[in-house]
Amino acid sequence: MTWNHWLNQVRSTIRQAAPEAEESISYGMPAYKLNGRRLVYFAGFKNHIGFYATPSGHSEFAKELSKYKQGKGSVQFPLDQPMPLELIAQIVEFRAFENLEKGKTKKK
Repeated sequence: MTWNHWLNQVRSTIRQAAPEAEESISYGMPAYKLNGRRLVYFAGFKNHIGFYATPSGHSEFAKELSKYKQGKGSVQFPLDQPMPLELIAQIVEFRAFENLEKGKTKKK
Protein backbone atom coordinates (compact mmCIF):
# COMPACT_ATOMS: atom_id res chain seq x y z
CA MET A 1 0.00 0.00 0.00
CA THR A 2 1.17 3.50 -0.70
CA TRP A 3 1.75 6.29 1.79
CA ASN A 4 -1.15 8.25 0.27
CA HIS A 5 -3.46 5.24 0.59
CA TRP A 6 -2.80 5.01 4.33
CA LEU A 7 -3.28 8.74 4.86
CA ASN A 8 -6.68 8.48 3.17
CA GLN A 9 -7.57 5.39 5.21
CA VAL A 10 -6.67 7.10 8.50
CA ARG A 11 -8.65 10.20 7.49
CA SER A 12 -11.66 8.10 6.54
CA THR A 13 -11.45 6.16 9.82
CA ILE A 14 -11.38 9.38 11.86
CA ARG A 15 -14.32 10.86 9.94
CA GLN A 16 -16.38 7.68 10.42
CA ALA A 17 -15.56 7.49 14.14
CA ALA A 18 -16.38 11.17 14.75
CA PRO A 19 -18.56 12.43 11.89
CA GLU A 20 -19.40 15.67 13.73
CA ALA A 21 -15.73 16.63 14.12
CA GLU A 22 -14.46 19.71 12.29
CA GLU A 23 -11.56 19.04 9.96
CA SER A 24 -8.80 21.61 9.56
CA ILE A 25 -5.05 21.99 9.24
CA SER A 26 -3.12 22.73 12.42
CA TYR A 27 0.63 22.53 12.94
CA GLY A 28 0.82 21.71 9.22
CA MET A 29 -1.19 18.49 9.50
CA PRO A 30 -4.80 17.32 9.34
CA ALA A 31 -6.49 18.11 12.64
CA TYR A 32 -9.91 17.45 14.09
CA LYS A 33 -11.87 19.35 16.71
CA LEU A 34 -15.11 18.47 18.40
CA ASN A 35 -17.08 20.74 20.67
CA GLY A 36 -14.36 23.35 20.22
CA ARG A 37 -11.68 21.05 21.62
CA ARG A 38 -8.79 19.23 20.00
CA LEU A 39 -9.60 15.65 19.11
CA VAL A 40 -6.71 14.13 17.12
CA TYR A 41 -4.08 15.00 14.52
CA PHE A 42 -2.15 12.83 12.10
CA ALA A 43 0.63 13.23 9.57
CA GLY A 44 2.50 11.18 7.01
CA PHE A 45 6.22 10.59 7.23
CA LYS A 46 8.63 8.55 5.14
CA ASN A 47 8.21 5.32 7.11
CA HIS A 48 5.21 5.86 9.35
CA ILE A 49 1.98 7.69 10.08
CA GLY A 50 2.28 9.92 13.13
CA PHE A 51 -0.87 9.96 15.23
CA TYR A 52 -1.48 12.50 17.98
CA ALA A 53 -4.46 11.92 20.28
CA THR A 54 -3.49 14.19 23.19
CA PRO A 55 -2.21 12.67 26.43
CA SER A 56 -5.51 11.11 27.53
CA GLY A 57 -5.99 9.34 24.21
CA HIS A 58 -2.57 7.76 24.52
CA SER A 59 -2.77 6.91 28.22
CA GLU A 60 -6.22 5.30 27.90
CA PHE A 61 -4.88 2.93 25.22
CA ALA A 62 -1.35 2.50 26.61
CA LYS A 63 -1.47 -1.30 26.46
CA GLU A 64 -2.68 -1.39 22.85
CA LEU A 65 -0.15 1.26 21.79
CA SER A 66 2.79 -0.32 23.63
CA LYS A 67 4.00 -2.21 20.55
CA TYR A 68 4.47 1.04 18.61
CA LYS A 69 7.21 3.63 18.88
CA GLN A 70 5.96 6.58 20.90
CA GLY A 71 7.02 10.09 21.76
CA LYS A 72 5.53 12.76 23.94
CA GLY A 73 1.88 12.76 22.87
CA SER A 74 2.52 10.81 19.68
CA VAL A 75 2.60 7.31 18.32
CA GLN A 76 4.15 6.04 15.09
CA PHE A 77 2.30 3.48 13.00
CA PRO A 78 4.89 1.96 10.62
CA LEU A 79 3.92 1.77 6.97
CA ASP A 80 5.43 -1.72 6.65
CA GLN A 81 2.93 -3.16 9.16
CA PRO A 82 -0.87 -3.41 9.02
CA MET A 83 -2.39 -0.04 9.89
CA PRO A 84 -4.40 -0.41 13.15
CA LEU A 85 -7.52 1.31 11.81
CA GLU A 86 -9.79 -0.30 14.41
CA LEU A 87 -7.55 0.96 17.22
CA ILE A 88 -7.48 4.43 15.64
CA ALA A 89 -11.30 4.40 15.53
CA GLN A 90 -11.49 3.36 19.20
CA ILE A 91 -9.12 6.15 20.23
CA VAL A 92 -11.08 8.73 18.22
CA GLU A 93 -14.37 7.54 19.71
CA PHE A 94 -12.88 7.76 23.20
CA ARG A 95 -11.59 11.27 22.56
CA ALA A 96 -14.95 12.34 21.08
CA PHE A 97 -16.80 11.07 24.15
CA GLU A 98 -14.27 12.77 26.40
CA ASN A 99 -14.66 16.09 24.56
CA LEU A 100 -18.44 15.94 24.71
CA GLU A 101 -18.36 15.13 28.43
CA LYS A 102 -15.99 18.02 29.11
CA GLY A 103 -18.37 20.28 27.20
CA LYS A 104 -21.30 19.19 29.39
CA THR A 105 -19.30 19.76 32.57
CA LYS A 106 -18.17 23.21 31.51
CA LYS A 107 -21.72 24.37 30.66
CA LYS A 108 -23.00 23.64 34.18
